[in-house]
Amino acid sequence: MTGSALVVLALAAGCTGHTGTSTHGRATASTVPLASLSPSPAMTARATEDLRDPPQIVSKDGLLRTRIVVERKKVRLAGNDVWALTYNGMYAPPTLRLRPGDRMEVAFENKLDQQTNLHVHGMHVSPVGRSDNVFLKIGPGKKFTYEYTFPKSLEPGTYWYHPHPHTLSAAQTAGGMAGLVVVDGLDDYLPGPLRGITERVVALKDFQLVGDEIKTAHLKMGAPTTRTVNGQLNPRIRIRPGETQLWRLANVGANIFYKVALPGTRFHVVAQDGYPVNKVYAVDSLVIPAGARYDVLVQGPAAGTSELLTLPYDSGKAGNRFPRATLATVRSEGEPMRPAALPTEFAPEDDLGKETVADRKTITFTENKAGTLFYINHKQFDHNRVDFRAKLGTVEEWTVKNDSDEVHSFHVHTNDFQVMSIDGKPQTNYGLQDTVDVPPRGNMVVRIRFLDYPGKTVLHCHILNHEDAGMMSVLQIEK
Repeated sequence: MTGSALVVLALAAGCTGHTGTSTHGRATASTVPLASLSPSPAMTARATEDLRDPPQIVSKDGLLRTRIVVERKKVRLAGNDVWALTYNGMYAPPTLRLRPGDRMEVAFENKLDQQTNLHVHGMHVSPVGRSDNVFLKIGPGKKFTYEYTFPKSLEPGTYWYHPHPHTLSAAQTAGGMAGLVVVDGLDDYLPGPLRGITERVVALKDFQLVGDEIKTAHLKMGAPTTRTVNGQLNPRIRIRPGETQLWRLANVGANIFYKVALPGTRFHVVAQDGYPVNKVYAVDSLVIPAGARYDVLVQGPAAGTSELLTLPYDSGKAGNRFPRATLATVRSEGEPMRPAALPTEFAPEDDLGKETVADRKTITFTENKAGTLFYINHKQFDHNRVDFRAKLGTVEEWTVKNDSDEVHSFHVHTNDFQVMSIDGKPQTNYGLQDTVDVPPRGNMVVRIRFLDYPGKTVLHCHILNHEDAGMMSVLQIEK
């Protein structure tokens, strides 16, 4: 296939099974009754433009200070002007870039006609006060200053920011409100010849288009959707044959899965969910649920053109069947380079399997037959109720059970966890994570360590349709 060949980013063919319909209202007022309309077929594009990284806002002298304005605005997507929910007027908003131990101040302004807030996904930071407090409500027309103090122990890697108001998280994220956070420091673990290599942000975000606006109400996971990379349709990623690049693969969408592959080329994983691995591992493809991230080394294939794909993925008989689609066109060209030796050992090992377990808990995901109501331990989310308590400075072992017929993704705020086993099969410890799939009618055992920050936070399924429809619990971390 040549770079000018027509590629399909997502297929219009429907998916069978459960649709995951959200039950919340619209994200903004409109004269078009979108609830009664179906999304347009997925958009397609030729690989005519190079991949563009989002703009960066970088910390200076230990402080990242910025302004984020939330507003409904028309943006240019694939040659079309469409209404989206934006940060600073952009569908691919700025990447916030900082270092461990930095502070961050965000002057936040809400120009929507409904409440919103801000969550820095995966980051080890206080969940209370003006920090990563998802219980805050920033009303229409209101301003608020977020203040974050990150520890020097903050792990380097890729994170992201998005809205987290209960019942509106899916609508606002699907509408376009999602951007990346990069914590520098991965270079410290790379061998000298690989320090300073080319980095690529590969932020995966999809939209369902109805008329001239991105659909935010009554979202269905199996509906036709257009998948973008950094807000672009089928951009061209350039690499030299044999060149090593660092790609930051991040699913910053609300609901859908990606099974990312570059046929003929392996991904060498150096960080998962913002946590450097202790041993680099190579895979042909990566299943990336909404919210998850992988930092990978990619070496340029032989000269020519190939496709970065999302492969078919089945999330269970009550879930959806996501079709194959092209995400980007990779063009390997120029003077060949001798492939660098890739690292095997990487960051120091952190093994919670060696820690004393202070308590054990069971967390059970269920849903109603219609797939419209979702539960944790047979309860729907209530911000006034504490569902789980944990002691600061301890390690706990949790069994996460999925008593449904579709995949659910498990996510905890404030502290990462180590996956010990899935369906009874011990898992290799490459490092901690924050967003991991639990198979249908299956279970996952994790260990989690509560460090540094007491306070009220949450755990939930990171399929945001499910979270908004009740699949979230309150966790109180006590001193």
